[in-house]
Amino acid sequence: MNQEKLLTVREVAEELGINEGEVVDLAETGKLPAYKIGGVYLRFKVEQVRQLRQEILKSAGPKAGAGFWERLRDFFYFNDFYIFSFLILVLMAILIFLND
Repeated sequence: MNQEKLLTVREVAEELGINEGEVVDLAETGKLPAYKIGGVYLRFKVEQVRQLRQEILKSAGPKAGAGFWERLRDFFYFNDFYIFSFLILVLMAILIFLND
């Protein structure tokens, strides 16, 4: 007899990178088919979870046709704090070594 392993809410949350409440919401809205075990416990098929994960990755992927300048602008937008911090540290190091 071939028994398929069903995933728990926690396992699905870890697989999709979301919290357990969001998994329950996906099940309640029908976006992720769920099965009740004993009328209480939600379980999910591995294939269906992986399929939903692929759909999420496709929709969250990089914009189609995003050019070099748009990606560069996004890079600076999301990393500006680190870039400016690095530049300040380099400037401070230069000032310290020049004063010696």
